[in-house]
Amino acid sequence: MKRRNFIRNSSIAAVAGAGLAAGGCAAKNEQTLGATQIQHGVIFTLKHNPGSEAAEQFLADGRRILTGIPVVQHFQVFDQVSKKNDYQYGFTMVFDSMEDYQAYNDHPDHVAFVEERWMKEVDQFLEIDFEVHPS
Repeated sequence: MKRRNFIRNSSIAAVAGAGLAAGGCAAKNEQTLGATQIQHGVIFTLKHNPGSEAAEQFLADGRRILTGIPVVQHFQVFDQVSKKNDYQYGFTMVFDSMEDYQAYNDHPDHVAFVEERWMKEVDQFLEIDFEVHPS
């Protein structure tokens, strides 16, 4: 059980790290998040078959709806490729501050997406939020 939890937790870190890396780094040690920014990530498995029309519609709607929230930055959709866990997809995004992250959580479009789509179509998920570790 500990190994499975480690693998699941490591996988979301990899997804979130991929989101940071996708933003591009000029140097190995360059920090891509600002001191007050939050990287929000979620990996999930849909009740729909991977690649199905319903799955693709969920991902497209998630991108459209969530990027319509003004505080959301650098939104990305990922296909999970590791054989080390059962998740299928990932969303990552960045917020300038904890206040912006809370505004996202409370935004009517986010609340509606969670209630009308996420709760009905997502089978399992793992959510994680990062801020830069002070050096």
